[in-house]
Amino acid sequence: MEIYKDLNNKATKDFEQLLNSQLSKVKIEEGKIIDGVVTKITNKFVFLFVEGLKSEPVIDVNELKTLNILDKVKEGKKIQVLLEKIEDKNGEIVVSATKAKKIKGWRELENAFEKNEPIMGKITSKCKGGVIVEHIDTGSLMFCPGSQISDAPLKDISHLMHEPQKFALIKLDKIRGNACVSRRQIISTNKKEDKSKIIEKYKVGDIIKDAVVKGYSSFGCFFGVNNGELDVLVHLQEISYSRINHPDEVFNIGEKHDLLVITVDKEKLQVGCSIKQLSPDPFEHISNYEIGKKYKVKIVKLTDYGAFAEIEAGLSTLLHNSEISWTKKNVSAKKLFKVGDEIECVITEIDKDKRRVAISHRLTKDNPYETLEKKYPVGSEIEGKIVSINEYAIYLNIKDFDIDVFLHSNDLSYNGNPEEELKKYKKEDKLKVKILEIKKEDQKVRVGLKQTKADPFEYFKNKKQNDIITVKVVSSDNKKGLIVKPEGSDLDLLIKKNNIAINSADARPSRFMSGDRIDAAILELDIKKRRITLSIKLLEELQNKEAVSKFSSPLSGKNLPFSSLSDKLKKNKETSEE
Repeated sequence: MEIYKDLNNKATKDFEQLLNSQLSKVKIEEGKIIDGVVTKITNKFVFLFVEGLKSEPVIDVNELKTLNILDKVKEGKKIQVLLEKIEDKNGEIVVSATKAKKIKGWRELENAFEKNEPIMGKITSKCKGGVIVEHIDTGSLMFCPGSQISDAPLKDISHLMHEPQKFALIKLDKIRGNACVSRRQIISTNKKEDKSKIIEKYKVGDIIKDAVVKGYSSFGCFFGVNNGELDVLVHLQEISYSRINHPDEVFNIGEKHDLLVITVDKEKLQVGCSIKQLSPDPFEHISNYEIGKKYKVKIVKLTDYGAFAEIEAGLSTLLHNSEISWTKKNVSAKKLFKVGDEIECVITEIDKDKRRVAISHRLTKDNPYETLEKKYPVGSEIEGKIVSINEYAIYLNIKDFDIDVFLHSNDLSYNGNPEEELKKYKKEDKLKVKILEIKKEDQKVRVGLKQTKADPFEYFKNKKQNDIITVKVVSSDNKKGLIVKPEGSDLDLLIKKNNIAINSADARPSRFMSGDRIDAAILELDIKKRRITLSIKLLEELQNKEAVSKFSSPLSGKNLPFSSLSDKLKKNKETSEE
């Protein structure tokens, strides 16, 4: 920094004496904003005189350039600076004009914030999320969020840049020294004062003539009234008694319509209007219609759950998806109809309190399930074509009735494995089946294939446990046993390996060949559970028991001499072997 080199001249000594005399009179504190008189200006520094300080504070010229006040600085003029330190480690006085201006500006902002007064500022630059606003009086920088720039979306704010305008202080952080302002609040306040006076002119029941369509959204249409002095909303439900999807189906921008005032909210400064209420309510004609009768309706709207239709202009009804078809499952109105179609429907419900009318399209046709039951009652046989197959069932379509019937895999065959039986069939195959069950209310029909054939279990109807029957060997398996078919029955049964013979050495399935005729006894028989078990071993046991009972007595064998003789021979044999 620059200093005076000649310390012995008269001017320097006089200045030193003056400082010493004034130091005792003026109280100087760090952190205070003080006035400094410019005593000298060089290319790099500006020297100040501050009463009560031992030496002259110095300000960098660049700092004053940044504050845009260098041109105003003249010798003898005063500058406000912040006294940061009376003496730093180098023995110099540290002051700051920038910090003084910031503190002074912050105090003004605090005062405006406490009194809720607007401040003058100008937008100097854009930043992320908003713009930077400079306080005109103090140069303090503040942040204005993008949402607070205007009360309407702005694509371009170039016309607002660097223009002095009012801002409202909405947030002040004293600790961080941050300030947040709003231009929107000033605009809204001004408009609110004007709008409140306009709102007072309207009351419920007023008719507004020649309102102009300004715009629309998914929830309604906006109109400008009285040459644009006020914008009002006509909600989607208040546009027409007919159901519409969007206002653009009814209006064009610039069109003129009369409106009926239905709500006035002085707090929210909103006026709600209606167009449909200017016309008679078509629901008043509902007495002209009867439940259970057919009427032609016009499709006006399609949804995921059904279709809205009009019986007459403005009188809407709902055709639910479940009421479209008797036979099609998960049917969608969107796939069957289009807006403008006219179809026949039967009115199923009229609720005057809820202003609701329900209709059915399927009731205009005969219930195919009732027709099927009359023509083909349970127990009848009918032909169907396979339309789909899943892991446990087959669905057949009965062409004449357009009904899909259910055929469970367990009802395919009396003998075969259900999963294996399913593999024998494919789509488009035709099957003759028997109707097992018809549920009209649930719209379900169950059929069976095996029921069209003789039940092989009938063969065992007059049989009982321990009865002996003749069977024919179909195949043998050394692990499982024998597959046999009773003579006179088409039922395949398994004789397990442990039921082939009493003697385990003889319990070999390989002893038998396909086509062999053998006898077996019924070990287990349960017709209800359709369970039958055959056993050759049981047959042997029954035959042995019968032979013993016929040809032996309780003493036979024991009193014969051959019995004791055989025992002696056996002992002699064992002795000789030893």
